Amino acid sequence: MAAYLQWRRFVFFDRETVREPSGPDGAGAKPFTLPPGIAVCDSGRGSLVFGDILSQIWFLPRSLQLSSFQAYKLRVTHLYQLKQHSILVSIGEDEEGINPLVKVWNLEKRDGGNPLCTRIFPAIPGNKPTVVSCLTVHENLNFMAIGFADGSVVLTKGDITRDRHSKTQVLHEGSYPVTGLAFRQSGKTTHLFVVTTENIQSYMLSVKDYPHLELDTHGCGLRCSSLSDPSQDLQFIVAGNECVYLYQPDERGPCFAFEGQKLIVHWYRGYLIIVSKDRKTSPKSEFAGNEAQNSDKQVLNIYDLCNKFIAYSSIFDDIVDVLAEWGSLYVLTRDGKIHVLQEKDTQTKLEMLFRKNLFEMAINLAKSHHLDSDGLSEIFRQYGDHLYNKGNHDGAIQQYIRTIGKLEPSYVIRKFLDAQRIHNLTAYLQMLHLQSLANADHTTLLLNCYTKLKDSSKLEEFIKTSESEVHFDVETAIKVLRQAGYYSHAVYLAEKHEHHEWYLKIQLEDIKNYQEALHYIGKLPFEQAESNMKRYGKILMHHVPNETTELLKILCTDYRPSGGNEGPGMLEGKKANSEEFIPVFANNSRELKAFLEHMTEVQADSPQGVYDTLLELRLQNWAHEQDEQIKEKLHNEALTLLKSGRFKTVFDKALVLCQMHNFKDGVLYLYEQGKLFQQIMHYHMQNEQYKKVIEVCELYGDQEACLWEQALGYFARKEENCKEYIAAVLKHIENKNLMPPLLVVQTLAHNSTATLSVIKDYLVNKLQKQSRQIEQDELRIQKYREETTRIRLEIEELKASPKIFQKTKCSICTSALELPSVHFLCGHSFHQHCFESYSESDSECPTCMPENRKVMDMIRAQEQKRDLHDQFQHQLKCSNDGFSVVADYFGRGVFNKLTLITDLPSVKTATTIEAGLQRELLIHTKRST
Repeated sequence: MAAYLQWRRFVFFDRETVREPSGPDGAGAKPFTLPPGIAVCDSGRGSLVFGDILSQIWFLPRSLQLSSFQAYKLRVTHLYQLKQHSILVSIGEDEEGINPLVKVWNLEKRDGGNPLCTRIFPAIPGNKPTVVSCLTVHENLNFMAIGFADGSVVLTKGDITRDRHSKTQVLHEGSYPVTGLAFRQSGKTTHLFVVTTENIQSYMLSVKDYPHLELDTHGCGLRCSSLSDPSQDLQFIVAGNECVYLYQPDERGPCFAFEGQKLIVHWYRGYLIIVSKDRKTSPKSEFAGNEAQNSDKQVLNIYDLCNKFIAYSSIFDDIVDVLAEWGSLYVLTRDGKIHVLQEKDTQTKLEMLFRKNLFEMAINLAKSHHLDSDGLSEIFRQYGDHLYNKGNHDGAIQQYIRTIGKLEPSYVIRKFLDAQRIHNLTAYLQMLHLQSLANADHTTLLLNCYTKLKDSSKLEEFIKTSESEVHFDVETAIKVLRQAGYYSHAVYLAEKHEHHEWYLKIQLEDIKNYQEALHYIGKLPFEQAESNMKRYGKILMHHVPNETTELLKILCTDYRPSGGNEGPGMLEGKKANSEEFIPVFANNSRELKAFLEHMTEVQADSPQGVYDTLLELRLQNWAHEQDEQIKEKLHNEALTLLKSGRFKTVFDKALVLCQMHNFKDGVLYLYEQGKLFQQIMHYHMQNEQYKKVIEVCELYGDQEACLWEQALGYFARKEENCKEYIAAVLKHIENKNLMPPLLVVQTLAHNSTATLSVIKDYLVNKLQKQSRQIEQDELRIQKYREETTRIRLEIEELKASPKIFQKTKCSICTSALELPSVHFLCGHSFHQHCFESYSESDSECPTCMPENRKVMDMIRAQEQKRDLHDQFQHQLKCSNDGFSVVADYFGRGVFNKLTLITDLPSVKTATTIEAGLQRELLIHTKRST
């Protein structure tokens, strides 16, 4: 039970007296006055409706243009204006005695200028005369209930506007006057509340036989009951002298201790309106609430039951009724005046509450008025500021939390940055994250708060939320936790949310758990495992070399994530480029060698860098090894690798490596593979390995003849006794005719130990060969001279003597010659038709033409080569016998000027005959050779 004395009072309504419209002169209007004798009133459909004791019903619209019509002959006792229909139900008397009539008026239809009366029927139940005490009508026009002073209630069911479609019956009978009726519609269920002076009952009209339930054993006076709106769940309000009770159809609800004799009760927009007698006056009879003396003072209170305050309270003189229309309350007093109570707007009411620091009440009021979230947030902010200024930081932070989403978080955070208020700030930041409105800075601040408070439980609760409930920036959280030294929490977050880089950073740089970091990398997808091994491989190799090497072997051959993390694309293993991981082994040559050897064994097509590095490692190990047996083994391994054929494209690099480590066999092998025979010989020369020099010349002298010359020069410069080697070289030079004798003599002249006896045999043999060659050349010269003389004689004979053609057969068809025929100086004769058929040129013999062509081609070739000076110089330089090259070019006419005539003119002159003879001579010479 709530005592209204504890409720605060406010002036949320403005009171004014309704005045008549101003005149044309603008003078102040006097108060509006109703006609005398007003007994009952109601409102709805844009009008205030009044009934007087003179049988008139009055309508007062907003324009204050009063109108009326005569509804009864004697008086009007009750009115009920429906709110959703233009239907007015009235009860009055047309004759003396107790015989009240019910009339239903359709205000939208007219009958002679007056509203149309659609139905008239007597109100009393049966023939029992009794006075009507109250009236109510259901908004669906299917129910109407009339209460009587003898305790009976008459229910009309059906269309109340027509006689034929409705049925009237006595619903309730009792011993106490009926003081109030109200219909309650909830879904398809209809209830009728019946209140008397002694009890309260509820009837269910939507069920046959209308079952009823007694709700209470006390009642109220006339006009002291009403039905609330949905904000109070359509409860039936009964105002007794001690308390105000609220009822549901099946039980009693809350009650409020509003003392005083109640005269009128109404419900308006969430407010309970109670008109009661002033306490200074003497109490009157309950049932005769409207029989108060004119001099009585009455108090009108407007209660907000939801927020528990009095919205308005004022004293009036003898209130007739309180009506609600046009968004305001109209208080009708016995003197005919009308007072209007206009509710203040919500913002004004809130400001009034703010001035009194009644923020809780302001919040409740805003919610009941359905203020938007922005408005509520502003109230919460002001309330929070108020509590903060009073030093109530716990209460203030709760109000600031309610502003999240509307108020800028920095406004609150700045107020609570003091270390003594860090727990308040933590609460605010927690809620900010729960609503997913926090940014990275807020996350940083919250985690710092946790760490400052050393609240590990809250910290764990914050970070160990499920994936769907993460309300913070994970990366920021990891950074803050790491900075604060909460490594285990940071690692947990990084692993849970797959921030692989942060996980590895913390494990390797802070926790130093290298084994766990390596195991974690092995569970990552291929691309991430590869990138992280490149980034952290050196650190891991330094601390866990064996395990790191094994993981790299897997990564570069057939990688599949461990721990069952294979996705659909991981059915087939992937492999990284092993060459890219060589820098990881910077200070771990043993592991590097094992890794490279593994790669070359399982993956023959490994990158070239793998083989290069492995060769360098093996050469290093070989060079630094002291044990002869092991050194021999390493020697064989390095040489085997060189002979694997993987260094053809990087010949120079392999050669440099072998030279750097003085790997003789490797150097010689690479020289041989690169056909660098002179370098092989020079290598042996530097080491003064004479037999090896001779062996090199014997092996590769056929491919590079100058090796013998260089060997001769090498031995010639030696002051030692090298006669054996010089003799061997000279023998080969002699056999191959590689050097002129004079050059051999000049070369050996520099050796003081090489006497004439060393080259005696060489010189004798050479001179003998040259003598034989001279004899052969002289014989050939004599032969060529004789041949030349013979040809010249033949040419002279052709020039001076006639040519007799004695051929009897054609040289083509071998048939007997017949005129016309064609004869050539070469001695061939042809039928003319055979000649024309087979000849390609009129001036050439078809039989001699192939040989002639060859000679001509040779002449042209010689002509083209006459200017090939570069070629001549090159051959002259490279040849062992330069004189033979010069003689060859002389013989081909390079140094002669030759005029070549290929086509003969049609007229045969002495010049043309001369040219023809020269050509024949050339052809003949070619045949002779």
